[in-house]
Amino acid sequence: MANADSLSNIVKVHKGGKAVGIYAVCSANPFVLEAAVRQAISDRSFLLIESTSNQVDQFGGYSGMTPTDFAGFVKKIAKRYGFPEDRLILGGDHLGPNVWRNHSADYAMRLAKEQVRAYVEAGYCKIHLDTSMRCGDDPGGENDPLDPETIARRSAELCKVAEETILASSSDDPSSLPVYVIGTEVPPPGGSVERIEKIEPTQVQNLKQTIELTRKAFFDLKLESAWERVLAVVVQPGIEFSDTNVVDYDRQKVVGLRDFIAADPQLVFEAHSTDYQTARKLRQMVEDHFAILKVGPALTFAFREAVFALEAVEKEWLGARRGRKLSDLSATVTRVMLDNPGYWEKYYQRNREPGRLSIIYSYSDRIRYYWSHPEVRRSLDVLLSNLSQYPPPLNLISGFLPNQYKAIREGVIRNDPRDIIQHKIQETLSMYADATQARNFGT
Repeated sequence: MANADSLSNIVKVHKGGKAVGIYAVCSANPFVLEAAVRQAISDRSFLLIESTSNQVDQFGGYSGMTPTDFAGFVKKIAKRYGFPEDRLILGGDHLGPNVWRNHSADYAMRLAKEQVRAYVEAGYCKIHLDTSMRCGDDPGGENDPLDPETIARRSAELCKVAEETILASSSDDPSSLPVYVIGTEVPPPGGSVERIEKIEPTQVQNLKQTIELTRKAFFDLKLESAWERVLAVVVQPGIEFSDTNVVDYDRQKVVGLRDFIAADPQLVFEAHSTDYQTARKLRQMVEDHFAILKVGPALTFAFREAVFALEAVEKEWLGARRGRKLSDLSATVTRVMLDNPGYWEKYYQRNREPGRLSIIYSYSDRIRYYWSHPEVRRSLDVLLSNLSQYPPPLNLISGFLPNQYKAIREGVIRNDPRDIIQHKIQETLSMYADATQARNFGT
C-alpha cells in the first residue's frame, strides 16, 4: 500500500500555496468501494479509504472485520480492478476509547491501545487519535466535556503505542512511519439527531489550545519526531446534516480559523461530515485549508438512489413477465428496518413518529446498515440477476437514470446494473475529486 509520504506530499503542496487536498471514503459498502477504486483509476489519483473505530477493531467491530480483515477486503477490490496498491492509503478514524467509554478509563485506554496497535500492524498509515470521550470513572457530569489536558495526554499515549508498533516491526524505512490527525470537535457521526438550522464553527482559541496541549503531551512522552508527522487537526467547520436538512458551509464564518491555520507551517484542517455539501462549497472548503474531506453517508445515499431506480426499471420491464420473480427490494429493506430499528430509531426527532420517508430517504442514511442483512442481500441479488439476464431498453433507463443513460450511450459504462450503480456513486465522488483537485496526483 501507499505509505504516509503520499499524504505528507499533498499537505506540503497545499501549504506551499496550491489549494489541493484529498478526500477520504468512509464506507465498507462494496459497491461504494468499487466505485471509489474506479474513480481513482479514472483520475489517476491516490485513494484514501478509512474505517472507524466502532466499525473495525481488534474484535471485529460492528462490521465483523479486524483491521487486517478490512485491509485485505479493500486490497482485494483494488486488485480486481487493477488499481495499483502503491496508490491505496488506509486510515483509521476516531481511534480511541469510544467503544469502551462506559468502562473505567484504565480499561478503556488499554483496549484503545490494542486497537491502535492492530491498525498500525495492518498497514494503516493515517491515524486519527480521538480521546475526547468521557470514560466511566472520569470526574464530572456525564455531559460535561472532558478536561482538555486529559484528552491531549491520552492522545499522546495512543501515539506512543503506534510508534512502538512500527519500531517493533523492524522497519528502518522512514516512509513506513504513520502520520497523525488530532482534534475532536466534529459533527456527530452519521449526522445530528435533531434538526439544526445553524451551527457555530470551532473557536480559534479552542483550536489553539488543542494544538498547544497536544504538542506538549507528545513532547512529554518524547514523541517529538511523531509530532512532526501530525498533518491535520479536526475542527467543526460549521456544517451539519440531519434527517431532512443540510447546514451549508459559510466561509465568512471561518475567517479566523482559516487565517490561523494558514499561518501554521505544518497543519491543515480535516473536515468530517462533509456529506451533501454542494460542489462549490466543497471547493471553498479546500481553498480555506480544509485539505482533507471525509465523506461516507452521501455515497451510500447515492447507492440507495441507484438501486431503487433500478428496481423501478425492473418493475416496468419485467413486471408483466409470467414466472419472473421480482426483487421487491424497497419493500424488503423497509420491512427489515422496521423489524430491526436499532440502527435508526435514535436518529429521528423526539416526539415524532418516523414514517417510511424518514427511515428510507433520510440524509442520515441509516438504511446503509441494512444492505448486508441476509434478506436484503437476497433481494438485491435478484435485482442484479434480473437486469443482467434481461437488460432493459435504454429508453426505459433514461426515464429513471438519465445521467447513466447518457453514460451508456457515450460508451462510458455498459448497460449493466453494477456499472450503473457505480456510475451513480461516482457522480458524488467526482465532486470530491474536483474539490480536492485530486486528478493526476497519483502519477
